[in-house]
Amino acid sequence: MTDSPVTRATLLMRLRDANDYEAWEDFLRDYGPMLYRFVRSRGLQDADAADIVQDVFRRVGMAIGKLEYDKEKGGFRAWLFTITRNRLYTYFEKQKKTAGNTANDTAQLELLSQAADERNELAEQWELEHLRSLAASAMSRVEENSDPKTWSAFRITAVEGRSAAEAAEELSMTTGAIYVAKSRVTARLRAEIKKLQQEEGDLA
Repeated sequence: MTDSPVTRATLLMRLRDANDYEAWEDFLRDYGPMLYRFVRSRGLQDADAADIVQDVFRRVGMAIGKLEYDKEKGGFRAWLFTITRNRLYTYFEKQKKTAGNTANDTAQLELLSQAADERNELAEQWELEHLRSLAASAMSRVEENSDPKTWSAFRITAVEGRSAAEAAEELSMTTGAIYVAKSRVTARLRAEIKKLQQEEGDLA
C-alpha cells in the first residue's frame, strides 16, 4: 500500500538516485493520477495530457537532485506545480502558434501568465486535485485496516448514498449498527487525512 500522494521525504531523497526504480515507480503511481487530472482540467485531450505528464516527470528526474527544500517557498508540491504550470504554458503557446488561437488557449495562457503564488482558478484546481489524492489515500488505508462489514456499511451509506435500512438488510445488521459503523469509519478517515497532511510536514 502506498502513502501517496503525500510528499514523503524519504521517497524524494531516493528519487535522486535515477537507478532506484522502486522509488520512481512509487512516485509515478502516487503523483501520476493527480497530475493527469490537473492537466486534463485545462481542456487538453487524453494524448496531449499524457505527453505533458510524461514531460513533467522527465523534468522532475532531471532537477530533483538540485531541489533544495525551503518551507517558505512552498516545498516540493509548489515546485511540482511550477514545473507543471510551465509545461502547460509551453503547450498552449505552441498551440497558439501552430493551430490558431482558440478561446480556451487564450484563457489558459492568460491564467498561466499570472504569478505562480496568486490564488486563482489554476491554484485552486491544483489544491483540489491534491485533496482528492489525500482522500483516496486515506480511504485506501482505512479500508485495508477495517472489518469488511464495517467498511461495507460505510461504503453503502456514505459513498453510494443508499439508506441505512438498505445497508442493514444487505449486510444483515441492525440500522443502529450501520450508523455506528459509518460514524467510526468517518472518524478514522478524518484522522487519516490529518495524519497524511502531517506527514507532508515541512516538505509540502
